[in-house]
Amino acid sequence: MQFETEILSLEAVDIAYSVLGDGPPVLLLHGFPQTRAMWGPIARRLARDHTVILADLRGYGESGKPDVDSPTECAAYSFREMGRDQLALMSALGFERFHLVGHDRGARVAHRMALDAPERVASVTVMDIVPTHLLLTQLSHGVARSYFHWFFLAQPYPFPERLIASHPDYFFESCLLGWGGAKLSDFAPDHLAAYRGAWRDPATIFGMCQDYRAALTHDLALDTADLGRKVTCPALVLYGADGAMARAFDVPATWADRLAQMQAQTVPGGHFFPDTAPDATAQALAQFLKQTRSIY
Repeated sequence: MQFETEILSLEAVDIAYSVLGDGPPVLLLHGFPQTRAMWGPIARRLARDHTVILADLRGYGESGKPDVDSPTECAAYSFREMGRDQLALMSALGFERFHLVGHDRGARVAHRMALDAPERVASVTVMDIVPTHLLLTQLSHGVARSYFHWFFLAQPYPFPERLIASHPDYFFESCLLGWGGAKLSDFAPDHLAAYRGAWRDPATIFGMCQDYRAALTHDLALDTADLGRKVTCPALVLYGADGAMARAFDVPATWADRLAQMQAQTVPGGHFFPDTAPDATAQALAQFLKQTRSIY
């Protein structure tokens, strides 16, 4: 599904986004190594009852890539800074309160937004993640093996960038096919075309590496400071029934002390179930949003 691209120019970065539908606003945030294109059929389904906003995170897709000329500093790529971009986007669109959905890195941004701006977030859905602090401080051999990319991408510039740039399709497609055993044929051709077009850009490779560098420093410190705080709005934890997180963790239990009003549900497939099981994902989201519609 092709979306019309709009650009919001902020002081630090341009944010690419698309809008469709009408009704209570829902912001959808993608993960690594994708773009907002991943939401195609899910966005179309939700747009029957909602105004759906899809945005590329800074560093990804058509959004800006700050600090390309100062690669030793990654603070601009913290989840807090990414979240501030999205809060500014929703304000610019006239939505001071909205539902928030994120997958992978987008889910980590969504969690940070719900902590930093609880008055703005009517509900939050996090897809196929465990909390960043828990993942990094209780790291097991199995998780480290599956999620090696966290530590590879976080290596000092330009080591990972140069290796990935030698064959970006090979590296990023190996990520898509891991963490739950998907096949390339499980991904819509237009989604793959959008992902490839983005990750072949050296600036995007840099942006994604900066994202992971920031996670090990700035984001871990922020989450450590916020231990004990709970997201108070209704929250849905969706995770792949066959994914690496489900194999390694009791995923709902990892969120129990961080989400005050939590529901949890599995979706068939691995980590990339929004791509590989869009109908089931859309159904779960639509049901949850219907339940929380009255609080918008």
